[in-house]
Amino acid sequence: MSHKAVKLASLAANEKYSIIGGPFGSKLTSVDYVENGIPVIRGSNLNGGRYLDEREFVFVSAQKMREDLFGNLAHRGDVVFTQRGTLGQTALIPQNACYEVYVISQSQMKLTVDPKKADPRYIYYYFSSREAVQKILNQNSSSGVPHINLTSLRNFLVPEVPLHEQRNIADILSAYDDLIENNRRRIALLEEAARLLYREWFVHFRFPGHEHVKITDGLPEGWQRLPVSEAFEVNPRAPRNDNGAITYVPMAALSETGMVVGRNVFEKREKSTSVRFQNGDTLFARITPCLENGKTGFVQWFAPGEVACGSTEFIVLRGRHVSNSFVYLTARQPEFRENAIKSMIGSSGRQRVQPSCFDRYEAPIPTGPIADLFEEATEPMFEQISRLDQQNENLTRARDLLLPRLMSGEIAV
Repeated sequence: MSHKAVKLASLAANEKYSIIGGPFGSKLTSVDYVENGIPVIRGSNLNGGRYLDEREFVFVSAQKMREDLFGNLAHRGDVVFTQRGTLGQTALIPQNACYEVYVISQSQMKLTVDPKKADPRYIYYYFSSREAVQKILNQNSSSGVPHINLTSLRNFLVPEVPLHEQRNIADILSAYDDLIENNRRRIALLEEAARLLYREWFVHFRFPGHEHVKITDGLPEGWQRLPVSEAFEVNPRAPRNDNGAITYVPMAALSETGMVVGRNVFEKREKSTSVRFQNGDTLFARITPCLENGKTGFVQWFAPGEVACGSTEFIVLRGRHVSNSFVYLTARQPEFRENAIKSMIGSSGRQRVQPSCFDRYEAPIPTGPIADLFEEATEPMFEQISRLDQQNENLTRARDLLLPRLMSGEIAV
């Protein structure tokens, strides 16, 4: 059964403040940011999850909010949309969010729904559907940076579904997302544990038995320091794939915070790029601002022996005298990233890492027994992350198959 369509504005709580965008002109600039205060919602807070990512906020003062930004606020339960840039991004501000009030940046819009007419979760899921995302992309009003305006959002047509059906649809889809988000939390905890272990053993040198090992020239006895260019393989050779399609991994797939790579943006190509890799490799962004933002990933989703290709802005790192988990965890160290950033040259906005930076950064190489113990400790963590990521891939696929059928009324609820 198909549903009649209504304008999104008809589901809003009120006409003036329910569908709004960010401030215009000079009302909000980088000079207004303070260390703590009212959080500002930007594109980095909409990263493909159901809820707003609350780890990457900048803040403005309460005074700035009262004086200039009172008409650009969002609250718990609101739906946030990207207005310019990566169109189609949507997220909910959860009811248990860390903050009661937020400022919308210049590149975002928000909707406060009328609870008597709509369930915000339903609105989120509708705008997450491929049909809705494609409609948004079709309304791009800019030949430069992709952009839609508030009028387009207000007039956007959504199915007029009875409120009880909206809630049932949202409940079904939320069950999948609850499992996905639980797995994401477990992945984050596992990776945090691996990073902490790395710093304990290879930064602070508090490895098993360290009490009985002499430190000489700042290094445990029997250890050595090797340049990364010697300890790792940098951009190792991998065979081309000229016999059919090859998986292509774009920069957008890499996370700024964790090893898991977003497979929803993978492509199939007939020809390979010069950047090729396989399971166990680390992908390290070499261009600004991706490098500064932390884009790094660990490859662990391909079949054994399969080779993929990716953005030519990746540097591929692979273990030579150390394990692949050691390589990834080294690449996530702030000191490693800072060394790479200092080597960047090029025009503003297009600066790139120089390979010589890996000659200058030395990694602590432990004795064989300590290296084996570290791999024994971290390998199960990496394998568990891979399994949880695969579970999320399966759950996401099942949810995305259900979503359009629920929205269209093909499946009754």
